[in-house]
Amino acid sequence: MKKFLCLSFAFIIQGICSSQTTKKALPCYDLTEVLKVEPTFLYKPHLDASRSFGIKLLKDSKTMQKYINNGKFHKINKSGKGYRVQKLDYSRAWMLSKGKIMLEKIGARFNKETKGSAFTVSSITRTLEDQCRLRKINTNASLGISAHNYGNSFDISYVRFNGVLRYNSKLEIALERVLKYYYDAGRIYYIKERQQSCFHITVRNY
Repeated sequence: MKKFLCLSFAFIIQGICSSQTTKKALPCYDLTEVLKVEPTFLYKPHLDASRSFGIKLLKDSKTMQKYINNGKFHKINKSGKGYRVQKLDYSRAWMLSKGKIMLEKIGARFNKETKGSAFTVSSITRTLEDQCRLRKINTNASLGISAHNYGNSFDISYVRFNGVLRYNSKLEIALERVLKYYYDAGRIYYIKERQQSCFHITVRNY
């Protein structure tokens, strides 16, 4: 009887573990549904620019790690001249080389124009799994493919400067002036996202 109970308990534990493993293995998104979502006219250039780098859609951590291991993605420092990266819960501090260089250039130019100020980077590269987790707490997160899913996009808050969350029209104007400079130079696309209080920036494959 004791042996029977032990065996029964072992099967129950195995079943629970197996169920949990299967549950973890399933993606939290439906790729078919994600691909059906058409980008807006304003957002399409961002996606076209993202896809031009030859990076496959970042579905999960495994896909992301592959690009890190082969040197395609580069680590973004927590801070640099003119910028700081906030704690990232739903994105990862890695980007393509041109993305990293562009972020550093934007930061340095902003720092110079504002005589020492720094902006805050609020989001960088996301996998589809990251995006799915984000959507659970933020309904404004993209339902379809995002430029963040290719490693060449990042968001800059326009309400957090020098580590302080407070509206500053002078610094916001200075930041947009820097972004417009690089936009006019054919280096980036950017959108002012009012619901997220950030500028969404996508680096072009120049």
